[in-house]
Amino acid sequence: MWYFAWILGIGFAVLLAILNAMWGELEGDRLRAADTRHGDYDEFRH
Repeated sequence: MWYFAWILGIGFAVLLAILNAMWGELEGDRLRAADTRHGDYDEFRH
């Protein structure tokens, strides 16, 4: 049964990697859109 936990762990790691990549793309798009609208995006940085 160790393989079941191993497969779940790998699946969860892959899921987190995919979500992180999707979030990074959306965040970059949001900052670029703010940059074109306002001239800079300092007010949107945290």
